[in-house]
Amino acid sequence: MLKQLVFNGIIAGSIYALVAIGFTVIYRTVKFFHFAHGVVYTAGAYFAYTLIISLHLNFALSFFLAIILAGLLGIVIDRCVYLPLRKRNASNLIFLLASFGVVIFIQNLIQLIYGAQILTIRTGPVKEGHYFLGAVITDIQIVILAVSIILMILLWLFIRKTKLGKAMRAVSDDPIAANVVGINPEKIILASFAIGSALAGAAGILISFETNIEPTMGFSALLKGIIACIIGGIGNIPGAVLGGFFLGLAENLGIWKISAGWKDSIAFVILIIFLLIRPGGLLGTKKEKETI
Repeated sequence: MLKQLVFNGIIAGSIYALVAIGFTVIYRTVKFFHFAHGVVYTAGAYFAYTLIISLHLNFALSFFLAIILAGLLGIVIDRCVYLPLRKRNASNLIFLLASFGVVIFIQNLIQLIYGAQILTIRTGPVKEGHYFLGAVITDIQIVILAVSIILMILLWLFIRKTKLGKAMRAVSDDPIAANVVGINPEKIILASFAIGSALAGAAGILISFETNIEPTMGFSALLKGIIACIIGGIGNIPGAVLGGFFLGLAENLGIWKISAGWKDSIAFVILIIFLLIRPGGLLGTKKEKETI
């Protein structure tokens, strides 16, 4: 039982980590809580549903196309909503309210197009899982874990090795100085929304391969992603990954002795404990040049 809960926690943690690092990539450049990140997660799942169920494309192609569409959705949100606010030097409160407006609009748009009923991407017979180290893990769970880890590694390499990644680090560290040396902050923000939204979409797509989808599914994922960010240290990408896996394991081990209905409550208890005991998170809130 314990080994199964650990495996389940790792799988859940990989999804939380993807949402968290996508959220962090955006937060580090715009410095406000982009709550519409959760609805991009939902949109990713529905993009995959449309491509697989309606257009009858294979899973692999649908996954990559849906990720691209999620990234484009993030760009549209920034260009249509946040960019005009930045030009007017709006306060963070205005950005926060605008992000809630985006959530309501897109969530209702999804409900208008697909309906409020629960949908599923899963097709074909249910296959028996594989026994590994005393636990059962399914093919879908293996895919979720493998793809999540690959995406995290690719993001780390992108941030560390590419010119754009280094420019993103510079803007995150000091946008004014970055602008002085010729880095256009708006281009970096655009790239951050594309990458962060693509990661959120990827998380939504991966989880939709195992569970059902519905228009409000992004709310819970966003909360878990934000909690993972806080646990790891706001603005800290490695911390967001550790926070995601820590939260996934803590939730699943926590229901070992108590009802599964308390699973979400465990996440908030962990958040409160971290805020009281270690406000900086697992790795603190160091600047990018010190953490990556």
